[in-house]
Amino acid sequence: MSALPIGVLVSGRGSNLQAILDAVAGAALPVEVRLVISNRSDAPALGRAAAVGVPTRVISHRGFATREAFDAALVAALQEVGVEWVVLAGFMRVLTPTFLEAFPRRVINIHPALLPSFPGTDAQAQALAYGVKVTGCTVHLVDQGVDTGPIIAQCAVPVLEEDDEASLAARILVEEHRLLVETLRDVAAGRVRITPAGAGQRARVSRV
Repeated sequence: MSALPIGVLVSGRGSNLQAILDAVAGAALPVEVRLVISNRSDAPALGRAAAVGVPTRVISHRGFATREAFDAALVAALQEVGVEWVVLAGFMRVLTPTFLEAFPRRVINIHPALLPSFPGTDAQAQALAYGVKVTGCTVHLVDQGVDTGPIIAQCAVPVLEEDDEASLAARILVEEHRLLVETLRDVAAGRVRITPAGAGQRARVSRV
């Protein structure tokens, strides 16, 4: 199986990126990370990529007059190196149609909650505030909403009585790393199938 060329967008520490890089290095994931882009020059994720020889770029959203112009710059950089799928690994920007139409149904995100519950930021704090007994993580295709795209895979994580935001986030993160790599493995193998939405329905994703 030839390696699937992917790009990864990051804004922060990059632990999910590290999970991808480790799986690639261990021959457990048949993808090639062609480029890592951050909108922040101080993102620790950039160092993680550089440490293993993966090319990086900083494209700051602050340098563009519109979100669409910023997204067009991201698209150009990714297409220049032949990226086919894009992974959002802690990328803290909402993508516009300019980006999504360049990679139709080929952009995935990892979110620390069982969507559609607790979308957006601070999902762990939302779960604790609501008092749920189970939360988790979700890998989904990205659409124009905030964490509203078709769900590919999920993993449940119990919420313990003694949990605070940090302890819950840490336990979810372990499963995020596993689920993201597992899902990318299925994507690379062509085992992720999308059933288009019918009238009044949502698109559905299956792993075959």
